[in-house]
Amino acid sequence: MANTDLTALTGDYTIDPSHSTIGFTVRHAMVTNVKGKFDEFSGSLHLDGSDPSKSTASIDVKMDSIDTGSADRDGHLKSADFFKTDEFPTMTFRSTKAEALGDEDYRITGDLEILGTTRPITIDLEFNGAAKDPFGNERVGFEGKAEIKRSEWGLTWNATLETGGVLVSDKIKLHFDISAIKNA
Repeated sequence: MANTDLTALTGDYTIDPSHSTIGFTVRHAMVTNVKGKFDEFSGSLHLDGSDPSKSTASIDVKMDSIDTGSADRDGHLKSADFFKTDEFPTMTFRSTKAEALGDEDYRITGDLEILGTTRPITIDLEFNGAAKDPFGNERVGFEGKAEIKRSEWGLTWNATLETGGVLVSDKIKLHFDISAIKNA
């Protein structure tokens, strides 16, 4: 049974990557969406149930763990055309502001660093609930989404299509399903 008493949830949490997803969707060739995710990441949350504005989040993503379902595409994304994973192995997010919007809705703002460039990003979150799992762990769950323009982080590689338009859109939709375990 879910625990919705937010004050009881106050504490420090570690993101459980085996039950979480950090993913993205990008328009490809102007006609379809390609979805991908990062398989390796770590992070922590500090939740303040009495004053959600004091809550924080920190996430580190290993860029070599990108998975779009195509080894060739993943290799291209790791290359100098995109993420330059040899030079910039990690993407980071550090929250700077958290706010309760009402009901189960929250917004977290923070600094997203990609390719050594740090820019602000705002993520809309929905609190999915809290529960004790069969192993005695206290868990919380959040689902989030945001949109960014990849060019703002220096991700500008593209190819022009014969029919007009470009191969890869500038707009990227980010989505997060986060399960975190309360630290003992």
